[in-house]
Amino acid sequence: MLEVIFLGTGSGPPTRDRNHSAILFRYAGHNLLFDCGEGTQRQMIMAKGVSFMKINHVFITHWHADHWIGLIGMLYTMNLEGRKHPLYIHGPDAERFISNILDMDYWGTSFGVVPKSVPFEGNIERKIYETDEFVITSIPTKHSVPSVAYCFRERDKVNVDISKAKKLYGLGEGKLVGVLKKKGEIVFKGKKIRLKDVAVIKKGVKVVYSGDTEPCENIIKISKNADVLIHDATFIEEREDRMHSSVKQAAKIAKNADVRCLILTHFSRRYTDLKELEREARKVFKNSYVARDFMRLRIKNNSLKVDFVK
Repeated sequence: MLEVIFLGTGSGPPTRDRNHSAILFRYAGHNLLFDCGEGTQRQMIMAKGVSFMKINHVFITHWHADHWIGLIGMLYTMNLEGRKHPLYIHGPDAERFISNILDMDYWGTSFGVVPKSVPFEGNIERKIYETDEFVITSIPTKHSVPSVAYCFRERDKVNVDISKAKKLYGLGEGKLVGVLKKKGEIVFKGKKIRLKDVAVIKKGVKVVYSGDTEPCENIIKISKNADVLIHDATFIEEREDRMHSSVKQAAKIAKNADVRCLILTHFSRRYTDLKELEREARKVFKNSYVARDFMRLRIKNNSLKVDFVK
């Protein structure tokens, strides 16, 4: 199961109810932070069961302060707490920005801070981090500074349909099933059994985070058939001069990408009644929701649970 925790859902100046942008993905012992606005470490302290010391990878969508300035405080506290293992920070032109951040004070860190620059031009989706369980990809977006969107994609799980294997080949439970899954084919009782002929594929979940962006084809591309699209919805109306998205523009992206669910975030402080934004989005894409600080999504293959408690 993938758990997504919204630590900040505001844009520009924070409000009483909305901190700056930050979203935590938790999956199989991995803690992945997407953006790190001002006050993010405090939001993690307030969120139940969350520890910033467990974060090993941070993914910054772009270098506007409301998306990264929380790194300074978080790095400082990690150092005070005696962190030893490295922290990897991914983002457009990350090497330059992380070098500048580390030069801002005398304190330094007792652990490695490793920048990983992410391409921010073109229309190619690129793999930037992977484990045995999942892959993180990115694609350039359309904002006033270099920016990217990120996609978390759980790897598909392939299992053997034992009843089918037994019926077709006489193969039951046992070590050979493991060999078949690993190698893709085996010979059993003189017959070749191919995994694809007896496989049951469990599709992995897919979640996309747009960061700040105007509507663009790259977001549709990376979001195709996603379980969840988390999209910039700074304004209720279209604002061509701000290089952000309106709620209806985000909803159109979700519809065109055939996603299962749209979560709107990054709201201007002018909006206090977020239900109005949700209603507008649902006129275009029915399965739309507004995010709130400390809201949690629990995402499995065929289920999505939204939890509003802290």
